[in-house]
Amino acid sequence: MVIRVYIASSSGSTAIKKQQQDVLGFLEVNKIEFEEKDIAANEENRKWMRENVPEESRPVSGNPLPPRIFNDSRYLGDYEAFFEARENNAVYAFLGLTAPPGSKEAEALAKQQA
Repeated sequence: MVIRVYIASSSGSTAIKKQQQDVLGFLEVNKIEFEEKDIAANEENRKWMRENVPEESRPVSGNPLPPRIFNDSRYLGDYEAFFEARENNAVYAFLGLTAPPGSKEAEALAKQQA
């Protein structure tokens, strides 16, 4: 399983840049392996991301904007979905990964199962 984060290296939107940095920074700090896919510098990445964001997750008009997160080819969500998972200490579940022992998420799961 590979976490793939689709970003735009040359986005003019400060909000998009901040969201991308937030997602990538979280993954790096938590030592979660991921691939960064730049849709601004690579047409294949842009095409693949746009084709693989499910219809119900697309904006009403225009194309889906980064950051978009996938586990292999399975769409996980956008920044809002990631942020919500982070706020609920459920990022590993969101990413389809097992939470490492000692993490807030692992501790919360242990309490639920007790």
